[in-house]
Amino acid sequence: MSPQQQTPDPHVAPEQSQQPAGGAIIDEQGQEIPITENMIQRACEELEKDLTKPNTDKG
Repeated sequence: MSPQQQTPDPHVAPEQSQQPAGGAIIDEQGQEIPITENMIQRACEELEKDLTKPNTDKG
């Protein structure tokens, strides 16, 4: 497998990833864009990359 290939998320079926998740965003032109499961997953992944663990050192 090349680095560009990604394994599918076992928790999200491909047909579900593009279905609206019940919300929308408004773009610069005022058009409503449905928020999909894939968009939510990508946002969570980005947040996890920046996540820092609290310092639990009691020393």
